[in-house]
Amino acid sequence: MPRIGTTVKMVGAGALLCIGGPALVQYLRPTEEELFQRFNPELQKRNLETRDQRQKDFDTFVTQLKTHAKSDKSIWHAMKQSEATNQTQVDIRRKAEAEEAERQKEQIRKELAEGGS
Repeated sequence: MPRIGTTVKMVGAGALLCIGGPALVQYLRPTEEELFQRFNPELQKRNLETRDQRQKDFDTFVTQLKTHAKSDKSIWHAMKQSEATNQTQVDIRRKAEAEEAERQKEQIRKELAEGGS
């Protein structure tokens, strides 16, 4: 059996690694503000302009993720199905907009033909 001194050294070394390692990483890692201050002014301006949109996109993503997680299907299948549904809705909306534009063109042509006669 190892001596008491060796056991104490090993416990001390383990504690130093388990506690000191993460503490050192936390100490050396820069905060978000420090990173932001390192950006050049152009990047800071662009970052501030797009911050709200990025936050909104992230919130939407998290909300969708929570919704898909509640589904009985795996999250990947649920997301794929959701994307397919969204794409179908976009296609339907584009088709309706194209039909409306075509209808307006026909109406303008009809009015021009009546006005020109």
